[in-house]
Amino acid sequence: MERLIKSAVAGAAVAGLLFVTDARAVDLSGAWATHADECSKVFVRKGRANQIGFTLTSDQHGGGFIIEADRLRGKFATCKIKTKKEDGESVNILAGCATDIMLSNVQFSLKLLEPNRILRTFPGMTDVEMRYERCPL
Repeated sequence: MERLIKSAVAGAAVAGLLFVTDARAVDLSGAWATHADECSKVFVRKGRANQIGFTLTSDQHGGGFIIEADRLRGKFATCKIKTKKEDGESVNILAGCATDIMLSNVQFSLKLLEPNRILRTFPGMTDVEMRYERCPL
């Protein structure tokens, strides 16, 4: 009986740690553009559901991407997040992406600089990074 109580207490402690981790999770959901002042030129709301999409000329204004739950959407690709690992203010992501002609795995990291500003880096390419700002749509 004592072992059962100890197991229950240990299980409750682990469950509590899981909830604490979720409470501190980095929130990356939303539409992200290279410059916040370009948001209306990159994103548009469409249809009955008022879903966020891309303007026809979004790539001419720095482009961007949309993060929704376990998906990433760009103008020309849709990705399903396969794995996501948080390390402080950084999130390392491996995503399976599909375009009209190709399937591929993409690995990258997002670092939260401020609540509405992130830095995208690419493993193995130390000089390549892009800054994005969350759009207030």
